[in-house]
Amino acid sequence: MPLRFVRVQVLVFALLWMVANAIAQGNPDRAYGRSMVVTQYGIVATSYVQASQAGARILEQGGSAIDAGIAANAVLGVAEPMMNGIGGDLFAIYWDAKTGKLYGLNASGWAPRGLTMEHLRSKGITQMPEFGIDTVTVPGAVDGWAKLHGRFGKLPWAQLFAPAIFHARTGYPVPEMIHGYWLSAAARLAADPESQRLYLPNGKAPELGQIFRNPELADTLSLIANQGRDAFYKGPIAQSILKTSAAFGGTMTAEDLGEFSADWVEPISTTYRDWKVYEIPPNGDGLAALEMLNIMEQSPPAPAGPLSTAELHNRIEAMKLAYADIKAFDGDPRFSTIPVPELLSKSFAAKRAKLIDPAHANCTVAPGALSGSDTTYLSVIDREGDILSLIQSNYDLFGSQITVRGRGFALQNRGALFSLDPQSPNALAGRKRPFHTIIPGFMERGTEHIGFGIMGGMNQPLAHAQFVSNVVDYHMNIQAALEEARFTVSGKLGCNIVIESRVPADTLHELGAMGHVLEVRKQYSTAMGRGQAVLDNAETKIHYGASDPRADGAAEAEGPPKP
Repeated sequence: MPLRFVRVQVLVFALLWMVANAIAQGNPDRAYGRSMVVTQYGIVATSYVQASQAGARILEQGGSAIDAGIAANAVLGVAEPMMNGIGGDLFAIYWDAKTGKLYGLNASGWAPRGLTMEHLRSKGITQMPEFGIDTVTVPGAVDGWAKLHGRFGKLPWAQLFAPAIFHARTGYPVPEMIHGYWLSAAARLAADPESQRLYLPNGKAPELGQIFRNPELADTLSLIANQGRDAFYKGPIAQSILKTSAAFGGTMTAEDLGEFSADWVEPISTTYRDWKVYEIPPNGDGLAALEMLNIMEQSPPAPAGPLSTAELHNRIEAMKLAYADIKAFDGDPRFSTIPVPELLSKSFAAKRAKLIDPAHANCTVAPGALSGSDTTYLSVIDREGDILSLIQSNYDLFGSQITVRGRGFALQNRGALFSLDPQSPNALAGRKRPFHTIIPGFMERGTEHIGFGIMGGMNQPLAHAQFVSNVVDYHMNIQAALEEARFTVSGKLGCNIVIESRVPADTLHELGAMGHVLEVRKQYSTAMGRGQAVLDNAETKIHYGASDPRADGAAEAEGPPKP
């Protein structure tokens, strides 16, 4: 080979190496997939792209974060009917940037007055049913929307429902993840002819990309838009709910619906390292997320990272301790004294943390000694920096699996979470709110404020704690913190844990050797919940949005003001 040719080859190789090195330096690797949405205007982050777009358009029309959240939530009820809708409940945390005040709203409905343990015993029921009319509690979502809009809304109420009415009437192509959920719920829907007729066109779940229309829900939303919340609780929709309940032998009365009202509540909080984290107080289980963080805080973060054996073991064991306490002590504070201050005390967390064996999993965890599913979540930030953290749910897929005749929506089965143990703080009683799994989250440090949430039944507190730790301990941005591989609780309980396969194989092996029984799911499992988050930096006036790749959604930025 001629020497000149060899020199040319060497020169070409050197040039290619220099170009590749320059590209590598200018395009750094990262451990997460999506970028955050970054803007000086508003952002709406939901699990369905068109819902995010609807909320963003409301912001562009001059709406508040509350207005955008209601519009987006209404669209989600159309597009994710198995997850949420006007037949379900709602909780919200709202950050008012101008006043620096945080507000909480509990819009979870109570049991009908006649839904009691005595009533169930008269029917031969000895265990709280999972589905059916005796799991139906008063839906709180519509009154929650009304309370939020009455206090913080800017645009006319009726304007907020136009996107949802449009999608319900003209139809929408069923997206990927929602198609999967629909398929998994199809067999259950066959028990109710109305549910089967509405949600199983041609006798089966809609295909991926198939247009699904719900004109009856469009008419129902139009009534709410034009007549307000009373159309739902006292008007024609209420009458349809009562007729449906009576047809199934239910106990719901006009008074149960008409006398219901959502409550403004003071968020509860704890400090985790140098951040303050907030949740809604009981009857929700945000208390579990805060206690889990308090227990985790007793140990420094593992230097090897969030997916290391030491870190995951500590998180898993902290979760077990917190969940044991919540099961024993949580309920409706109007009926029982819930020991929130003691459960959130650092001294109680220190006692609980001493029970964690750093080398072995604990398969039987008892509650501490005191001295005394399925859901949708969205987060919104408007251009002023106000933040809405909102969660809304039917509980299980299509809730009770009972659809209100002629109205296009399913009733929730939140009452399934009541206990029939008279000694439980969550014992079934008329006009009592059940223990709730759905929780919106909020955290702040200095000029940074984050609205966040991650759905999925009892997954939620532990997912909140993992997200917070990812941000605080491992300095991730909100998108990376959402995307990071997670674990979640297993229905088998004990030492059984569900975990994503992105956790390193060595870590999975070491956790198994410690006694954890791991069910390894795919890289981005919906079992870990579907999260959203927004961040406001009050100093720079820049806003950030994130949306979980485990869902069909996106964080959508508001467009700039029109000239």
